[in-house]
Amino acid sequence: MHFSTVADTLNAPKNPLYILHDELRAAGLPVLDLVKGNVNEHGILYPQDVLREILLDASERARIYRPDSLGQIHAREAISTYYDQRIPSARIVLTPGTSISYWYCFKLLAEPGDEILTPQPSYPLFDYIARLCGVKLTTYALDESENWAIDLEHLERQISSKTRAIVLISPHNPTGMVASLEQVHELAAIAARYEIPIVSDEVFNEFLFDRDELPRPAFTDAPLVFTLNGFSKMFALPGMKIGWIAVSGDEHLVQRSLSALELISDTFLPVNETAQFAVPQIFARGRQFLENYRRAIADCRNIAVECLSGCGVVPPAGGFYVTLRNSADEEQAAMKLLRDDRILVHPGYFYDIEPDHLVMTFIHDPVNLRTAFGAIAQLCRQ
Repeated sequence: MHFSTVADTLNAPKNPLYILHDELRAAGLPVLDLVKGNVNEHGILYPQDVLREILLDASERARIYRPDSLGQIHAREAISTYYDQRIPSARIVLTPGTSISYWYCFKLLAEPGDEILTPQPSYPLFDYIARLCGVKLTTYALDESENWAIDLEHLERQISSKTRAIVLISPHNPTGMVASLEQVHELAAIAARYEIPIVSDEVFNEFLFDRDELPRPAFTDAPLVFTLNGFSKMFALPGMKIGWIAVSGDEHLVQRSLSALELISDTFLPVNETAQFAVPQIFARGRQFLENYRRAIADCRNIAVECLSGCGVVPPAGGFYVTLRNSADEEQAAMKLLRDDRILVHPGYFYDIEPDHLVMTFIHDPVNLRTAFGAIAQLCRQ
C-alpha cells in the first residue's frame, strides 16, 4: 500500500517522556499536566447559561443555509468593531481557528520549497503545517538575555530570495515575550524594505501583564499584514472553532490577497454557520467574563513568577506559558519531574530552544500551581 511522503514524515515515534506519561496514566496514577494550557479543564468557562441563549438564537438565524465565503457579515462587522473599525469587515476572513488560518496564509504566499521565517523558540504546530504545505521553515532568534526580545539584526540576516513571509507571535508561545511598539515598527520597516508580508499571530493578545495594549503590525506602515486571532483563547471557547484573518496594508496587495483567500475559503466553507451567527453576541455579552478571566490568568502568572524567583526565569509579559532555564540536562529534568513528582513539563528542545530549558504553562488551579512550581524551583536550584 502506497502512502505519501507527508504521511511518512508525520508518523513519528512517541517520545520517552510520553511513554512514561502513558505508563503512569495506565497505572491509575494522577499526573499534573503543565503542558496543555486548556483553561476549560480548570473551571474557566464562558458563562454557560448565556452561551446557551446565544447559540439557540444563532441556530435560528442559521436555519436556512446561505453561506458567505468570507464569513457571515454580522460576524465580520463584530470583529471589525473589536479593532475599532481600523480593519474593515470587508478585509476579514473567518476560519475554523488559527491553525487553518496559518494554512490559508502559507498556501496563499508560498510555493513548495519556499521559506517562511518564524521565531525561535518555535512551536511544534508550525512543523506540521509547513510539511502539509510543502514549505520550509527558517528561524530568527529571540534573545533570552533581552527578555526574549526579537533579534532584528538576526532576523534581517535570515531573509533570503525564497522568504515569503515573516511570522510574528506576540504574545509569544512559549516564552511569554510581547513585542514592543518600537520592535513592531522596526519589523514593519524590514518587511517594507524586502517587500515581505507579516503574519501576526495575536491569539494571546487579551492576556498582557506589563501593558494595557498590544502593539500590532496591522497599525504600522508594513505593506501587507495578516492578523490571526480567534475565540479559542480570547473567550475560552476552543470548541467553537471560530478564528479569523484580518488583512491590512497597501490596497492593491490587500485586494489581491482577499481575492485568493475568498476562493480558498469558498472551496471548503469550513466554518460552522451557527458559530458564525453567535459571534456578535459572544463579543457583546462576554465583556465581564473576559475581565474576570484576564484577572485569573494574571493571578496564575504571578504565582508562577513568585515560585520561580531566583531560578533565572524571564517573567512572561503575556500569554499562558513560561520558559525556564535549567542547569541540568533538560530531558532528564523533565523525566525526573514526571517520574518523582507526577508533573508533566516539556524539555526545551521540543520548541527548538537551546539547551537547557523547561517549558510549561501556568494555567492550573492556584493550590496545585504552588505545589508544582515549588517542586520545579527546587529541581532547578539543585
